[in-house]
Amino acid sequence: MSELVAKAEKLDGADELAARRAQFVLDEAVYLDGNSLGALPAAVPGRVEDVVRRQWGELRIRSWTEGGWWTAPERIGDRIAPLVGAAAGQIVVGDSTSVNVFKALVGAVRLARLADPDRDEIVVDATTFPTDGYIAESAARMTGCALRPVAPSGVPGVLGDRTAAVLLNHVDYRTGRLHDLPSLTAAVHAVGALVVWDLCHSAGALPVGLDEHGVDLAVGCTYKYLNGGPGSPAFLHVRADLQDRFDSPLPGWNSHAEPFGMRPAYEPAAGAVRGRVGTPDILSMLALEAALEVWDGVTVDAVRAKSLALTDFFLECVEEYVPAGRVACLTPRAHGERGSQVALRCPDAGTVMERLIGRGVVGDFRHPDVLRFGFTPLYVGFGDVERAARVLGEVLAESGA
Repeated sequence: MSELVAKAEKLDGADELAARRAQFVLDEAVYLDGNSLGALPAAVPGRVEDVVRRQWGELRIRSWTEGGWWTAPERIGDRIAPLVGAAAGQIVVGDSTSVNVFKALVGAVRLARLADPDRDEIVVDATTFPTDGYIAESAARMTGCALRPVAPSGVPGVLGDRTAAVLLNHVDYRTGRLHDLPSLTAAVHAVGALVVWDLCHSAGALPVGLDEHGVDLAVGCTYKYLNGGPGSPAFLHVRADLQDRFDSPLPGWNSHAEPFGMRPAYEPAAGAVRGRVGTPDILSMLALEAALEVWDGVTVDAVRAKSLALTDFFLECVEEYVPAGRVACLTPRAHGERGSQVALRCPDAGTVMERLIGRGVVGDFRHPDVLRFGFTPLYVGFGDVERAARVLGEVLAESGA
């Protein structure tokens, strides 16, 4: 037995989250793509069957009240809230991440202009996931703002009295770099602007501290580290003291103060409900609610501690198993700058990932040369990590320089 195998067994034996793995549907593969699609929680199929057969099939329309369908967006938002450091009543679940980014960013500009109508600039993370950039450009056109793409490290230097809103990613989707949410939020607030954080790669993976740091608005998906399923609805966070002024660019009957009044004039509801638009996607919404039960009794701090231990151990194993010079790590080594993934630059990354998947190690490839491995602490173990690095080393040794 190698030293790394023995170390993995020791770490797995001391892992307080190890028992959570049994709450997921997994096979013999090492699944390191939970940063794209989380594994299926075992409770979800039965819950979805109940929603379809009993709630929809038997109760039918009565389930909007008797089954709690109507209040699901806020109820599930309150389940997510502690995972991102927010008090209840500030998160609503529904729509896609893209739609919520649009709502949050335009809403942020409108909020900023209530205090200063001359604010006419949106700052966006220049390294952002492409959709966020597309939406920021559209939001800028619609609001008459100039768009200023800037790397997150350069954001404080470009802020000023013209800045209306800033859209940032908490974790870079390519490299896994964790950006400094507390200091960047403070810098935005210092010039009187509002910040929108995209939490897609941090919600359920590490502490966020929305309330602690006074984050204005935030969005996030639920199908990665929250394991809500493919296309599961995203969430929108609006800070409590901003809710009575939040002016959504997508007003809908679900966010009306009297949704069944069918009035021609729009009057927004109070609270987080103001972030709703149309009829909730109940099947995927309630699948998400069932999926979130795996978090019962789990703290985000425990998840973060294991995440850092897993990624540290993976990097240690890569250094031992992978031939010298075949990969370069893009993910920061410093814990304070690392999310819950490791990105390795590799010239033939696409082919390498295909071979890894063929051998039961599932990560993903990002164009043009990045191998990406996501570590979901609720179901990934240290033995998985050792095996993944060992197989990676074998594949790279076989393919040569």
